[in-house]
Amino acid sequence: MIKIDHLSKNYGDFTALSDLCLEIPDGELFCFLGPNGAGKTTTLKILTGLLKPSKGTAYLNGYNIQSHSIESRRLIGYIPDMPYLYERLTIMEFCLFIADLYAIPTTIAKKEIHRLLELFSLSNYCSALIKDLSHGMRQRLIYCATLLHSPSIMLIDEPLIGLDPYTIRLIKNLLKDFCKKGNTIFLTTHILALAEDIADRIGIINDGKLLDVGTFDELKKKYQSENLEDIFIKITSESTRK
Repeated sequence: MIKIDHLSKNYGDFTALSDLCLEIPDGELFCFLGPNGAGKTTTLKILTGLLKPSKGTAYLNGYNIQSHSIESRRLIGYIPDMPYLYERLTIMEFCLFIADLYAIPTTIAKKEIHRLLELFSLSNYCSALIKDLSHGMRQRLIYCATLLHSPSIMLIDEPLIGLDPYTIRLIKNLLKDFCKKGNTIFLTTHILALAEDIADRIGIINDGKLLDVGTFDELKKKYQSENLEDIFIKITSESTRK
């Protein structure tokens, strides 16, 4: 579903991403871990088309993200770490606006919007202005909007920021179910316990370079540790010293 082919991103003399190669198949929930500034968000922004790579390319379900940008973007749902919302719209107006962007017929859109708002406990706030929502409610709304057009790939930067325990459980179950249907998730997180809990595979990056990839069990065996935090610190510390 996702093929990353020798991606690099440079800003002058600074290399944010260096020769990244990675394949994520259908149905996989992939967690990308790394310290601040490691290249995680840069990778996601390239996959969404928000950034152009300096070298290399990537493919989403076979579509080259550069030569077939429209086709590839139709496949994805993107949740950034700080999503932008139109604060003068109500929840319902915002969802209908998103549905219109994806050319979803209004009757179908309204039915799906009501289903998603119910799922995320937002049904009673349809007429509320976004500017009046709490941070947690805004996060739930962005999940509603992202799922509205039934993407086959979700790109998520820090999926649990500002969410209460109930919503965290809901999101984790939703992400697992999303992949069970054959869809693909590429997410970044600093919450290592989340990666342990939900990831099919884990990738660790530092200074723009992919250091290792594997299942949690594979990484535990390779680094002789039962703790992902210890594995993460060992891998990233060794890469910094080189």
